[in-house]
Amino acid sequence: MATLPMARPVFVSPRGEPPSETLRARLAATRALTLALSAPLGAEDMAAQAIEEASPTKWHLAHTSWFFETFVLTRFLPFYELFDSAFGYCFNSYYDCAGARQPRPKRGLLSRPPLERVLAYRRHVEAGLERLFDQGVAAKGEAASLIELGVQHEQQHQELMLADILALFAANPLRPAYRAAPPRSLGGAAEPLRWIGYAGGIVRIGRDLGEGFSFDNETPRHDALIHPFAIADRPVTNGEWLEFVEDGGYRDPSLWLSDGWAAVEREGWEAPAYWERRGDAFLAMTLEGLRSPEPAAPVAHVSFYEADAFARWTGARLPTEFEWEAVAAEEPVAGNLLDGGALRPTPPAESFEGHPRQLFGDVWEWTGSAHLPYPSYRRPAGAIGEYNAKFMCDQHVLRGGCCVTPQGHIRASYRNFLYARQRWLFAGLRLARDVSR
Repeated sequence: MATLPMARPVFVSPRGEPPSETLRARLAATRALTLALSAPLGAEDMAAQAIEEASPTKWHLAHTSWFFETFVLTRFLPFYELFDSAFGYCFNSYYDCAGARQPRPKRGLLSRPPLERVLAYRRHVEAGLERLFDQGVAAKGEAASLIELGVQHEQQHQELMLADILALFAANPLRPAYRAAPPRSLGGAAEPLRWIGYAGGIVRIGRDLGEGFSFDNETPRHDALIHPFAIADRPVTNGEWLEFVEDGGYRDPSLWLSDGWAAVEREGWEAPAYWERRGDAFLAMTLEGLRSPEPAAPVAHVSFYEADAFARWTGARLPTEFEWEAVAAEEPVAGNLLDGGALRPTPPAESFEGHPRQLFGDVWEWTGSAHLPYPSYRRPAGAIGEYNAKFMCDQHVLRGGCCVTPQGHIRASYRNFLYARQRWLFAGLRLARDVSR
């Protein structure tokens, strides 16, 4: 199995500005990793779009360059020339303040520009960024902060690229694999789930300026009141989800929120996304093709609706995002992430020792919290303010990263968010429950 290039970890100065040479090296490493992730694909693979939420790989390659061109180079590099003035329309994602754009569901129609021109676009943008560093402009201040944001943005798209490739290959009747599957045993069932109690109280949540990079929706740091609760020591597994399926979980409306039950009936859900019934068993589409789900591995590709229904079936609930962060803030940021190369959720490597396991990596964990602004949150000015703020409505927060999240990109305060119906990302769940005082 080929080893993926390592994305360098995030280092920041005490003021939160990345040191110039470290930022330059991480920028180069991040851009190289994006290309490495696309290397197993053909030009035909990179042009197709499976579902509305997903984007073609070619579009990701261009959009991450458009981001640097639009928000950094045109502003800070004198005499910078646009590679192609039409690319702004083609590769803007959702920034209304940056102009009109190709509708998201129709990105797969962009058969032109061809892949070779998109790769030339990447090289053009990278040359501009190199000149910016050579001139010392990228070493400090707003330029450095926006380049850092661009690096973090591209890391997000590395994860999205792999999730979108999986959605594409799952829709292909040939069920192709992104890479060959190494031999491995499915293993047995997971260790019994254990509960870890927390006393609750007033806890500090989020990040402040000067603590290192964070997205605006992680700020400002503030107090939150948490009541006594218990949290599961590990995520819900494939084996446990199979019990839910076989017990009629997808046929019992009493377990579901109204919108969730409507989705079950409308979409015909019978199992997580990419699970296919074969006789009396299931196979699941993965980046290594169709495989039997590992019983002890965390279940993935479930929506908020499904996670909520499963929790209700067990008599538990989803943790709030504040409960999750209070627990995760005391644990090391390490786990089954992109750099480990598994590209799938895996059973826990360690035994239970009184601490929660697999908080970081494997699967994003749904919380019961809506994606809303923190107290005293201030939306950044201009188009950058659209990055998160415009999505603080009708979406739910997920925490912890997943098996295709780059190392150095995730932290305890990181807030991902999705609509309740979405399930193409590597999203799973961890149970929580109330504890009497």
